[in-house]
This record gives sequence, C-alpha cells and structure tokens, in this order.
Amino acid sequence: MTQTSAAATQQLSAAVLQLQMYERMVLVRRMEEQLGEDFKAGKLPGPVHLYIGQEAVAVGLCAHLDDADWIASTHRGHGHFLAKGGAPDHLMAEVYGRVGGICKGMGGSMHVADFSKGIIGANGIVGGGIALTAGAALAAQLDGRGAVAVAFFGDGASNQGVLMEALNVGALWKLPLILVCENNGFSEFSPSSTVTAGEIRARADPFGVPGVTMDGNDVLDVWRVAGQAVARARRGEGPTLIEARTYRLRGHVEAEVHFLTEAYRDPVEVSDWSRRDPIELLGARLLATADATPAQLQAARDRVEATVRAAVAYADASPLPEPAQLAECMFKNQRP
Repeated sequence: MTQTSAAATQQLSAAVLQLQMYERMVLVRRMEEQLGEDFKAGKLPGPVHLYIGQEAVAVGLCAHLDDADWIASTHRGHGHFLAKGGAPDHLMAEVYGRVGGICKGMGGSMHVADFSKGIIGANGIVGGGIALTAGAALAAQLDGRGAVAVAFFGDGASNQGVLMEALNVGALWKLPLILVCENNGFSEFSPSSTVTAGEIRARADPFGVPGVTMDGNDVLDVWRVAGQAVARARRGEGPTLIEARTYRLRGHVEAEVHFLTEAYRDPVEVSDWSRRDPIELLGARLLATADATPAQLQAARDRVEATVRAAVAYADASPLPEPAQLAECMFKNQRP
C-alpha cells in the first residue's frame, strides 16, 4: 500500500467514525427529547433527568469501548446506556415501567443496566457508580483480557469520599479504571462554584494519577483524550481522572418546573452554551471538511427518527408488570 492510499484510508476511517458518532449523539438527543415530551404528557411513572447537551462525553468515550468493557452511570444515565450500545427500545420501555424494559420495568429511569453490553447500571446515589467501577476494574485486571472500567459522574460527586478511595486503590493496584467527571456547572440547582472548591481534575494529583481536562462539548476532543486514557489503562498503567467541561441544556430534572419558584440559571448563559451544542458543532465540522454531505447528515437523522418511533411503539405495546414479578426480581429460588 502506498503512502497516499494509506492516508486516504485513514481519512476515510476518521470520516466514518465521525459520522457514526454524529448519528449516535443524535440518537441520544432524540430519545431524551421524546422522553421529555412523554413526561410532560403524563406517560411516564416517574421523573427523568435528561442528558441533552452532554452527548459528546458519553459518545466520544464509548467509541473506544466494546461489550467486554464496563461502565457505570448516574441518575442522568440514558445517554451512557445508548452510547455503550444499549437497545433504544429496551431503554424506552424501561423508563415507561414496562415488562419489555431492560430491567423488566423495575429499575426505571435512574437504574438502567445491561450486563451483556458491559453496562453495570445507572445509579440514583451521587457517586454511587464510582465504587462499582473500581470493583469492575479489579475484576478486569484479574481476568487479564485487557478490559477497562469507566465511571461517569457529575461535578457534585467529585466531592464524595468514594472518589478519593477509588483514586487511592486505583493508583496502588494500577487498576484499568477511568474516572470521568461530567462537570456541567451545576450540582442540582447550585452553581458548582458555590459547592466545589478547586479544580476537579487536580483531585488526582496527590495520588500520582493523571488528571486531565477536556472540552466535553467537542466529541473529537473527547475521543482524543479518552483514547489516551483507555490505551493507558489497557497497558496496565493505571487510572486516569478526566474532567469534561460541558453543560446541560435542560433542567436538573424535568419536573422542576412544578416546584421551583425562581430561575437558578441565567438565560444568557444557557443561550451561550446552546451555541456550543455538540451535535451542531460536529455537523458543521463534517460539512466544512467535506467529510459528510448534507444528505448524509439528513439520512442519519432520518434513521434516528425511525428508531425512536419504533422504540415508542415497542414501549407502548409492552404490558405493565404483574405484581408477582416483584418477588421474582427480589428473590432467587425461593418465595417470600
């Protein structure tokens, strides 16, 4: 193969990867928008915390992972589930509380999991997934097949003691662990500057662990930084703490409009971040570099629309759980 053809092949592969990440981000966005609409319509049995605006973090990082790798997530976990390859119809049915959901409708929005895809699960406890992924990283290390474990958590969870514990044991044992803080600027309704001291990435320094910051709204920057961390973990060189600077374009929880008495975010700030929408940024870059045509981007959006419609139809058709299912999910080979 000549140098020219090798370079052309590499460029083609990069273009294909970017198109795939574009479509996956659009899928996360449209699924979340649909769930937001369904919540407002009273179709959901509980609240939803949407990932809109943060899609680049999950998609850019999970592009380096396969089913043998593990991730744990947060109460804002739909995007991580989809980015790791979780089935959209099973996610939709789960949030609907239906038997066809990935957890048979018993986990709901904040506890989606699929071990077959390496998704340990979302977690309603702040920082709850960090210890789970430390354990998964140890298991991967003992297994010796080069798998890694990734914990996604928010800036509020960076103040939990479990992060320091994971950094400590991860550094001592050189665990294949990647700790990804999605710093969206708010801990629920409190600006991060009022509750979080120092730089989050610097929490790694006392443990001798690399701590890096990336642009969480630029999927290519995410892909680059994540690739370095994943490669380092697979080589047996230990954990990395990544701080992804991003922003959620929707509220903390969709139900907040019913109980908040005043706005906690500046509309100008939201507008400014909207202009850095990760999907729009990648789409514009693909067009500017001629790595995609408008028709290709539209085709990707059309495929996503069909997928979301099918997921809604599947969830609507799936029955509600029978009461007996509670015992089946709680007890193994015994009855209460």
